[in-house]
Formats: sequence, structure tokens, C-alpha cells
Amino acid sequence: MSLPKNFLTQLEQYSELSNREKAVFVEIFGNGKSRVQVTQALNISDSNLSSCLTGIYKKFSINGSGPVKETRLREYLEKRYSQQKPSGGSIAEVAEDDIDALVQEIREQVKPSIKEKCGTMRVLDMPQPIELTGERGIYTNVNILEKITGRRRLDISELLQDSNPDNFERFGLNRVKEKRIPGIEVVKRHHKLMVLGKPGAGKSTFLKYLAMQCIEGQYLTNRVPLFITLKDFAETPKQPDVLEYIAQKLAFCGVKDASIRVDQLLRQGKVLVLLDGLDEVREEDTKRVLRQIRDISDQFHTNQFVITCRIAAKEYTFERFTEVEVADFDEEQIAIFSQNWFRLSDQVKSEKFIQKLKDNEPIHELATNPLLLTLLCLVFGESADFPMNRSELYKEGVDVLLKKWDAKRNIERDEVYKNLSLHRKVDLLSQIALTTFENKDYFFKQKTIEAYIFDFISNLRDSHPDPDVLKLDSEAVLKSIEAQHGLLVERAKGIYSFSHLTFQEYFTAREIVATFAWEKLLEHITERRWYEVFLLTVSMMRKADNLLLLMKQKIDEIVANDEKLQQLLFKVNNKSLSIKSTHKPVAVRAFYFEHALFFSYDCLYELTYEFAAALGLDSNAIHTEQEIAFDESLSDILEVTNVNKYEILSYILNLQIYIEPELRQLIQDLKEIFQLKNQENCGQEERLSPEYNQQLRSLLIKYRDICYKDELSEHQNELLWCYYDANEMLLNCLNND
Repeated sequence: MSLPKNFLTQLEQYSELSNREKAVFVEIFGNGKSRVQVTQALNISDSNLSSCLTGIYKKFSINGSGPVKETRLREYLEKRYSQQKPSGGSIAEVAEDDIDALVQEIREQVKPSIKEKCGTMRVLDMPQPIELTGERGIYTNVNILEKITGRRRLDISELLQDSNPDNFERFGLNRVKEKRIPGIEVVKRHHKLMVLGKPGAGKSTFLKYLAMQCIEGQYLTNRVPLFITLKDFAETPKQPDVLEYIAQKLAFCGVKDASIRVDQLLRQGKVLVLLDGLDEVREEDTKRVLRQIRDISDQFHTNQFVITCRIAAKEYTFERFTEVEVADFDEEQIAIFSQNWFRLSDQVKSEKFIQKLKDNEPIHELATNPLLLTLLCLVFGESADFPMNRSELYKEGVDVLLKKWDAKRNIERDEVYKNLSLHRKVDLLSQIALTTFENKDYFFKQKTIEAYIFDFISNLRDSHPDPDVLKLDSEAVLKSIEAQHGLLVERAKGIYSFSHLTFQEYFTAREIVATFAWEKLLEHITERRWYEVFLLTVSMMRKADNLLLLMKQKIDEIVANDEKLQQLLFKVNNKSLSIKSTHKPVAVRAFYFEHALFFSYDCLYELTYEFAAALGLDSNAIHTEQEIAFDESLSDILEVTNVNKYEILSYILNLQIYIEPELRQLIQDLKEIFQLKNQENCGQEERLSPEYNQQLRSLLIKYRDICYKDELSEHQNELLWCYYDANEMLLNCLNND
């Protein structure tokens, strides 16, 4: 059977053939010529003909050997042609005006169904669905990475660039420097798109948004959106092919002659095909579904196709699809989402939510994942705050990723390793977390993490005795944790990390509690990067008194062997006891300790605020007490340049406290000096001369017993900082719920 040339030349694969391959293709399958006739017609050798045929078979993905491949290709082409050829005149070619009218007619018919399925969202413990788009819509525009993060060829040092684990500041492990492009723009660029993303990244929501934009006339107004949940398609009784399934859906929407209309729309390239959740398809259905997607996207290639799938979930690659990745939320997206979320109930709560995120960096990290951000909004909405016991919040986040997210959607995933129950997965992640965190490994090579998994599963009861099998199982377990739960993610090719540093800290604390590894924890009492682990460990314990006492002893040991530091702390304590105050002695002691420790006013004020917050006090109230106000104001005169010293000195002299005559006289002299300076040098910085600075400092030490650390060595300064930080951490642990 010879096939029409216009059919052959319209095939998508035809455009990928070389000129000589195209000629051979048309001669054999269009003109029905034999190999000998083709070599004569094209004036080529038999070996050249064989080479061309090899290229043709490869483009059409035809396997086999010899004449079998030609037969298979011919059968494939005849099947394609029979599917497109009008049958008995029932499917006539549709004029351009008629097809446009048909598109608009069917758009109206499917509109209620699209709005019902895609117009709202309801996840986790939402009491009711919320609108996705429109004035009351929750949707926040997603950004896309055109380069898959896990395929970047970077080493660990490049991933750790601009970070210093020894001088610990929280750094965003989930921050990717690749260019971010608005999702809708990426869809406009590519006719066939595979959208990958971590669990809870917003893939399905993005697909629903595309469907709503299309049906509401905001995007691709000349196409009919078809939203297909691949899990539902795969599990439909009698396993219809995808064209039959689409026809069933259109018929349900009231479309007459649905099969005919589907064929007309697809052949004219008038459909936006949205295929959601390839990763949710059961293993036994996967091959069939993949084949169906490949066939419809090849046969009707002029339509627009978008598929969503979790990263690392499926190894299959659609050759003609462009793969992109959903980016984590940035600060702007987090703010917009929270504003949309709280808009209907309490806009002020949205502002408070953002501020609380900024004040709690470990919680803030979780907000980059839209699903976890939704959880945070739900939790915050109940009490306008996050739980004091952060470990409970993190546990809820882990539970969402491990089980709740799939369970809420009735998705059962295949277990790659039957002996690894959910509880054991948590144990495995906890062991990995403690080992890597101790080693300062925020990123780790795939072979390293697989070795940890190998050791874990080899110790399980009923584990396979063959090491080679266990090695393969280790790789499969890693991929399943990444794809099914997203708690471990591939940051670059062959390099992994926990999805959030917050979860690495959480699992580290869990392992310490589970194994009673208190001594191991206490070894890190002076390391700031461990402070969140300390906090979480204490909060996970039913009774933490003994651990807190051990922590206090360890903190005191920091300065115990340094006589000068002991003298400084003794002076601070005596000074605080001499002050008449309504506040707790520990609060006043902390206030004067900071005065001894810090010279910078900005730093002092900020840290005083933090310490006061840890003590549960109003920092402003501390500063209003007369004697404390006196000491602080004179410190301002010594250290701060951008204040009106004349006004401060006037304020000091009006305080209702006793001031020693010598000190009062110096304050009066300084007031007159700065009054004159104000008149002569308006707007310039006001500084004490070195002589007055030394004189005032000496009198403060003499009469006010203010302590300074001028003569401490660099090492002593470091010890004092460690002592301060550790005490602040201990206070936070004591205040934990």
C-alpha cells in the first residue's frame, strides 16, 4: 500500500530527516518502489540506501533487524494514516471559519467542567476549597528554571560558594542562581513541555491555572483546554486509549459526536492538552500511559502539550518535549501568597505573618515550598503565631511530605524496598542527618549517601544477603525518598542535600533524642550552627531538666579558667545588684553584661532587644528606669556619633537620681560644650575629644561601676562572645514550650 505524499511530509518525524532520507522515505512508502528501484531512481549505492534506512528507522523509533523494520514502519504509517483519514465521509475536512466556530462552541461546553475541576484548590486541612483565580484567587505566579538543578555539573565547593559553615549564618540551600522565568512565558515558548518539580512545588496548581487562563480567555483563546489527571486515566475501567478517554469526557460535557469532534480539534491543532501527575501513575500502568502520551503527542503534534511530573519519579524521556523545573518560591512570591491567603480574613495578619517568618529563619526556609507555605498559613491562621515548640511544627511538615500529601489525594505509591516502612524511613533520615551535620556536610555525594543507606538497610531484618542487590536497593531507596517525599533532593549531578537545612536540623535532633547522645550534643555548645539543634532537642524531650543543667555547666566552663573574664562577670553581677529595679535581676545583669561587651550602639540595642525577648521582657521598659537610663545615656555620649549630645546631657541632668558632684560637673561642662557646637556646626557629627572621652569613662568606672572589656585579648573576646551566645541559646531553650 502506497501512502499519500502529503500525509508522509506532514509527519513530525519527516522534518527531522536529512534530504536524502526524505527522498528514500517518499520513494519507498509513497511511491511503493523496491530497494533496487530506489537506488536507480536516486542514483545511490545499496550501502548508501541502507544507511538512509537506518537513519529513518531511528527517527521513527523502529527496532528490529532487516526486513522486519521496514514491515514495522509500514504498519505504523498505515495505522497513523487510517486514524487521520476521513471514514465514509463522517469526518470531513473542516473549513477555517467552521473550525473556529467549533472551537468556541466546545469551549463553552467544557467551561463548567474546567471551572469545577481547576477553579478551586483544597489541600491539607483546609476546611473548604478556595478560589484559584480571580479577585478572591489564591494563585501566585510560579517561576520556571529552564535548566534542571539536579543535572547541573557543579561540585560541592561551588554549591557552598559564599557560605562559611564555621562562621555559621543560615544560608539558603534551596536558593538556585539559575535564571527564573515566569511560568506562562515558558509555556508560550514551547509547544511540548514537561514540567518537573519537587513534591508540593505547585505543579498541579500551575496546570490548573493554565486551564483557567485558557477557558477564561486570557491565554490561547482559540484552543480547547483538556485537563487530564493521568492517574484517573490509567485506572479507568476497560482501559480506553487516550482519544476514547477524551471523547468520553467531552460527551459528559454535552458535546455531540464527541469522537468526531475530538479528531477534528486535534487534527487542526486546536487543543491545549494538560496531562497532570505522571508520577502518580501506578507501576503496572506506566508503560501503557507513556505509550499513549507518546502516540497522541506525535500524531497530533500541532497541539500544545504540558505534562507535570515529580523530579526523579520517571526515567522515561519524551524526546520532543522540553523539560523544565518549577523554582522554589522567592521572597516576593511568599509575600504575595500570604497576602492572597489572609486577604479575605485579616490583612493585618498577613503582615504579621511575614514579620514572624523574618524573625524565625528556620521556619522561613520552609516557606519556599508552596505546600509547606500553605501549612504555615493554616497553622498561623489559628492563633496568629507559630508554636513555641518548633519541633512540633517541623514534625507536621515532615508528616505532610512523608504521608499526608499523598493520603489526602488517595495516591498509593510503589514501595521500592518493602522492608523500609515509614517509621524506618524516618530513622534512616535521622541517622543520615546526624552523621552529615556532625561532619558539616550540607551537601553530600550520591555514593556517600548511598553508602549510609546501604549500612542501614543491611542491618534490617530480612535484608538481602547479596551486597550487589543491596547496593542497587540503596540507589532505589534514595531515588524514592527524593521522588515520593522530597526530603532529600539532588542539587547538582550526583550531589544531594536535605530539602531544607531546617529538616536536617530536625532529624539531627531526633536522632540525638532517640539515642540519648547528650555528650555528643554538648561537645558543640560553642558552635552557633548547632543552636537550632539544641533548641529542637530540648523541645522533643518530655523532661529536659538534666540536659539543661548539663548545658549550663558546659557554658560556665567556657570562661571558668580565665581569671580576667571571671573578674568582669563578678563586676557585672555586683553592678546589677546595686540597681534598684522592678525587673528580674537576670534581666538587669544581662543589660550590663552587654554594656561591658559591646561598644557599638546599634549592636548593643539589637542584642539587648534579643536578650530581653528571650527573658520575656519589654526591652523598652528596661531603658526607662532612671538609673539604667542614666548609664545607657552616658554610654551613648561615649560611643555614638549620630545623636544630639546636648539633648542627651540635658536629659541626664534632669533625671531624679543622685549624681556624684565630680561626675555632675563634667556632665554640665560637656553640655555647655555641645550647646556651643550645636550653634556653630549644625548637622555635623558630634564627637568627644580623646581627653574628655577618657575622663568620662574613668568617672563612669569610678562612680557608676560601669565595666568595659578594653584590655581583653582577642581570644578572651572570642570566649566572651561564645559565653554570651550560649547563654542566649540556653534562655531560648528554657522558654521553649
